[in-house]
Amino acid sequence: MLVAVALAALATDAVSKIIVVATLQDREPVRLLGGLLTLRETRNSGAAFSIGTGYTIVFTLIACGVVVAILRTARNLRSAPWAICLGLLLGGAIGNLADRLLREPAPLKGHVVDWIQLPHWPVFNLADSAIVCGGVLAVLLAARGLQVDGTRVTEEDDEPPAPKTDGGTGAEAGAGTGAGTGAEAPSGGEAADAGPEQERAPEEKA
Repeated sequence: MLVAVALAALATDAVSKIIVVATLQDREPVRLLGGLLTLRETRNSGAAFSIGTGYTIVFTLIACGVVVAILRTARNLRSAPWAICLGLLLGGAIGNLADRLLREPAPLKGHVVDWIQLPHWPVFNLADSAIVCGGVLAVLLAARGLQVDGTRVTEEDDEPPAPKTDGGTGAEAGAGTGAGTGAEAPSGGEAADAGPEQERAPEEKA
């Protein structure tokens, strides 16, 4: 599932960028929905949403590290929601990483194609959307206590274990009481049996 989601996100991002470069490059932006959505081809040398435009190589190396970290985490993956989450993150990271490796001006310094613009929001692409959706999903899954391996952490698991009561004291007390009672019972019985014998003794003498 992780691989399928990652491939779907990567393919959608790659195809959309090819279409955008072929149809919108060096052209006027296309305004849709009364200006609510604008299609504008731009090149981004920074991170998602045009952050840190002067650190292209740094973000390229970070993207490589993110891909490696996701692949390592996938070895312990036993949860379908986490598979979707990591698949979105992986597909989005590889989508933008491919631009940095293959597009101009140079390998490791390539500029990412962005083309989706909303009012009062930086221009982005579908890879950025996949990364954001995967990040939000990761926060929700972590908040619900669902782990990558499929286990779930609850509040009871976080509570310290209750102190054990000393059961030996009650048992010893009960044993001591029973022993004392049992030891006294025969004495009472012997005293009861001795009574008739003492009463018969004067008769025999008589």
